[in-house]
Amino acid sequence: MASLLTLLGAVLCSLMVSSEVVPQADFDLQAMAGEWYLIGIASNAQWFVKGKDKMKMGTTMITPTADGGMDQNNTCRTMVNVANKTEVPGKFTYISRYWGYVSDLRMVDVKYDDYAHCTRFTACGFTGRDVELSDELKEKFRQFSLQTGILPENIVILPKNGTFTLFFFFFFNECA
Repeated sequence: MASLLTLLGAVLCSLMVSSEVVPQADFDLQAMAGEWYLIGIASNAQWFVKGKDKMKMGTTMITPTADGGMDQNNTCRTMVNVANKTEVPGKFTYISRYWGYVSDLRMVDVKYDDYAHCTRFTACGFTGRDVELSDELKEKFRQFSLQTGILPENIVILPKNGTFTLFFFFFFNECA
Protein backbone atom coordinates (compact mmCIF):
# COMPACT_ATOMS: atom_id res chain seq x y z
CA MET A 1 0.00 0.00 0.00
CA ALA A 2 2.85 2.38 0.83
CA SER A 3 4.38 1.75 -2.61
CA LEU A 4 1.07 2.56 -4.30
CA LEU A 5 0.78 5.81 -2.34
CA THR A 6 4.37 6.73 -3.22
CA LEU A 7 3.71 6.08 -6.91
CA LEU A 8 0.48 8.08 -6.81
CA GLY A 9 2.29 10.97 -5.15
CA ALA A 10 5.03 10.86 -7.78
CA VAL A 11 2.47 10.91 -10.60
CA LEU A 12 0.66 13.87 -9.05
CA CYS A 13 3.93 15.77 -8.66
CA SER A 14 4.74 14.98 -12.29
CA LEU A 15 1.47 16.46 -13.42
CA MET A 16 2.08 19.61 -11.38
CA VAL A 17 5.54 20.21 -12.85
CA SER A 18 5.09 19.24 -16.48
CA SER A 19 1.41 19.55 -17.41
CA GLU A 20 1.53 23.35 -17.71
CA VAL A 21 4.99 23.55 -19.28
CA VAL A 22 4.91 23.98 -23.05
CA PRO A 23 7.88 22.83 -25.16
CA GLN A 24 9.73 25.33 -27.34
CA ALA A 25 7.62 25.68 -30.49
CA ASP A 26 10.49 25.62 -32.99
CA PHE A 27 12.52 22.87 -31.29
CA ASP A 28 15.24 21.45 -33.57
CA LEU A 29 16.52 18.03 -32.47
CA GLN A 30 19.40 18.06 -34.96
CA ALA A 31 20.72 21.30 -33.44
CA MET A 32 20.46 19.69 -29.98
CA ALA A 33 22.93 16.94 -30.96
CA GLY A 34 26.31 16.80 -29.25
CA GLU A 35 27.77 17.13 -25.78
CA TRP A 36 25.95 18.91 -22.94
CA TYR A 37 26.87 19.60 -19.30
CA LEU A 38 24.28 19.34 -16.53
CA ILE A 39 24.63 22.73 -14.82
CA GLY A 40 21.59 22.86 -12.55
CA ILE A 41 18.73 20.78 -11.18
CA ALA A 42 15.56 21.77 -9.36
CA SER A 43 13.00 19.48 -7.74
CA ASN A 44 10.80 19.21 -4.66
CA ALA A 45 10.94 15.40 -4.84
CA GLN A 46 12.11 13.76 -1.63
CA TRP A 47 14.87 11.74 -3.34
CA PHE A 48 16.31 15.00 -4.71
CA VAL A 49 16.02 16.95 -1.46
CA LYS A 50 17.85 14.17 0.39
CA GLY A 51 20.68 13.83 -2.16
CA LYS A 52 21.12 17.28 -3.71
CA ASP A 53 24.19 18.12 -1.63
CA LYS A 54 26.08 15.13 -3.09
CA MET A 55 25.35 15.87 -6.76
CA LYS A 56 27.93 17.22 -9.15
CA MET A 57 28.01 18.36 -12.74
CA GLY A 58 27.95 15.66 -15.44
CA THR A 59 27.80 15.23 -19.22
CA THR A 60 25.87 13.43 -21.91
CA MET A 61 25.95 13.02 -25.66
CA ILE A 62 22.67 13.65 -27.45
CA THR A 63 22.18 11.79 -30.73
CA PRO A 64 18.99 12.07 -32.80
CA THR A 65 17.55 8.68 -33.78
CA ALA A 66 16.29 7.82 -37.26
CA ASP A 67 12.68 7.90 -36.07
CA GLY A 68 12.96 11.38 -34.51
CA GLY A 69 13.75 10.28 -30.96
CA MET A 70 16.78 11.16 -28.89
CA ASP A 71 19.52 8.87 -27.55
CA GLN A 72 21.02 10.20 -24.34
CA ASN A 73 24.37 8.51 -23.74
CA ASN A 74 25.15 9.66 -20.25
CA THR A 75 28.32 9.45 -18.27
CA CYS A 76 26.76 7.89 -15.19
CA ARG A 77 26.66 4.18 -15.89
CA THR A 78 27.40 4.30 -19.60
CA MET A 79 23.72 3.73 -20.26
CA VAL A 80 21.85 4.92 -23.29
CA ASN A 81 18.41 6.27 -22.53
CA VAL A 82 16.08 6.71 -25.46
CA ALA A 83 13.48 9.47 -25.40
CA ASN A 84 10.83 8.78 -28.05
CA LYS A 85 9.36 11.59 -30.12
CA THR A 86 5.73 12.61 -29.76
CA GLU A 87 3.47 14.60 -32.05
CA VAL A 88 4.59 17.76 -30.21
CA PRO A 89 8.04 19.10 -31.21
CA GLY A 90 10.28 19.32 -28.15
CA LYS A 91 8.25 16.77 -26.15
CA PHE A 92 9.52 13.21 -25.75
CA THR A 93 8.40 10.17 -23.75
CA TYR A 94 10.60 7.61 -22.04
CA ILE A 95 10.40 4.75 -19.57
CA SER A 96 12.34 5.35 -16.37
CA ARG A 97 14.68 2.42 -15.81
CA TYR A 98 14.81 3.25 -12.12
CA TRP A 99 11.12 3.80 -11.36
CA GLY A 100 9.52 1.88 -14.25
CA TYR A 101 6.97 4.53 -15.20
CA VAL A 102 6.37 6.28 -18.52
CA SER A 103 7.06 9.99 -18.30
CA ASP A 104 7.89 12.89 -20.54
CA LEU A 105 10.76 15.22 -21.24
CA ARG A 106 9.97 18.72 -22.48
CA MET A 107 12.56 21.01 -24.02
CA VAL A 108 11.25 24.39 -22.90
CA ASP A 109 13.91 26.99 -23.71
CA VAL A 110 16.85 26.07 -25.92
CA LYS A 111 19.65 28.14 -27.43
CA TYR A 112 21.48 25.33 -29.21
CA ASP A 113 24.99 26.74 -28.94
CA ASP A 114 24.59 27.84 -25.31
CA TYR A 115 21.98 26.36 -22.91
CA ALA A 116 18.73 24.40 -22.50
CA HIS A 117 15.98 24.38 -19.88
CA CYS A 118 13.78 21.30 -19.66
CA THR A 119 11.34 19.49 -17.44
CA ARG A 120 11.38 15.80 -16.72
CA PHE A 121 8.95 14.12 -14.35
CA THR A 122 9.14 16.13 -11.09
CA ALA A 123 12.17 18.24 -11.91
CA CYS A 124 13.64 21.01 -14.02
CA GLY A 125 17.05 20.83 -15.64
CA PHE A 126 19.58 23.39 -16.81
CA THR A 127 22.25 22.27 -19.25
CA GLY A 128 24.93 24.05 -21.22
CA ARG A 129 27.43 23.50 -23.99
CA ASP A 130 30.12 24.79 -21.61
CA VAL A 131 30.69 24.28 -17.87
CA GLU A 132 30.62 28.05 -17.32
CA LEU A 133 27.37 29.88 -17.98
CA SER A 134 26.49 33.47 -17.14
CA ASP A 135 24.84 34.60 -13.93
CA GLU A 136 21.96 35.87 -16.09
CA LEU A 137 21.33 32.35 -17.43
CA LYS A 138 21.54 30.88 -13.93
CA GLU A 139 18.96 33.41 -12.75
CA LYS A 140 16.76 32.60 -15.75
CA PHE A 141 16.87 28.92 -14.70
CA ARG A 142 16.00 29.89 -11.12
CA GLN A 143 12.98 31.89 -12.30
CA PHE A 144 11.89 29.08 -14.63
CA SER A 145 12.08 26.59 -11.76
CA LEU A 146 10.12 28.86 -9.41
CA GLN A 147 7.40 29.22 -12.06
CA THR A 148 6.97 25.43 -12.13
CA GLY A 149 6.42 25.34 -8.37
CA ILE A 150 9.91 24.37 -7.20
CA LEU A 151 10.82 25.77 -3.78
CA PRO A 152 13.79 28.20 -3.82
CA GLU A 153 15.89 25.98 -1.55
CA ASN A 154 15.49 23.10 -4.02
CA ILE A 155 17.08 24.91 -6.96
CA VAL A 156 20.73 23.88 -7.25
CA ILE A 157 23.59 25.00 -9.48
CA LEU A 158 25.84 21.96 -9.40
CA PRO A 159 29.51 22.13 -8.44
CA LYS A 160 32.02 21.13 -11.07
CA ASN A 161 33.23 17.56 -11.13
CA GLY A 162 36.80 17.31 -12.42
CA THR A 163 36.08 14.26 -14.56
CA PHE A 164 32.47 15.11 -15.50
CA THR A 165 31.50 11.48 -15.17
CA LEU A 166 28.86 11.49 -12.46
CA PHE A 167 25.38 12.47 -13.53
CA PHE A 168 22.82 11.79 -16.19
CA PHE A 169 21.82 14.57 -18.56
CA PHE A 170 18.38 16.02 -18.15
CA PHE A 171 18.11 14.14 -15.02
CA PHE A 172 19.72 12.03 -12.60
CA ASN A 173 17.15 9.44 -11.41
CA GLU A 174 19.35 6.74 -12.86
CA CYS A 175 22.44 7.89 -10.94
CA ALA A 176 21.26 9.31 -7.65
